Amino acid sequence: MYLVVIGWIYVVLMMSVAEAFNSTGTVLGAIVTFFLYGLMPVILVVYLMRTPQRRKANKKREATKQK
Repeated sequence: MYLVVIGWIYVVLMMSVAEAFNSTGTVLGAIVTFFLYGLMPVILVVYLMRTPQRRKANKKREATKQK
């Protein structure tokens, strides 16, 4: 899963660099592109994919807490 995340961040980084160095692009546009196409979706996907692991860890912690 993390390999896909790293690959997506790389692609979005290259999109942002292209936006920044384009004759009609801006650095602000590159930053917005990086956050909206890169970081926010990646954070959401990683959070959703780790939900079962968090639930399992919470159940385990609750079980050890009760003993």
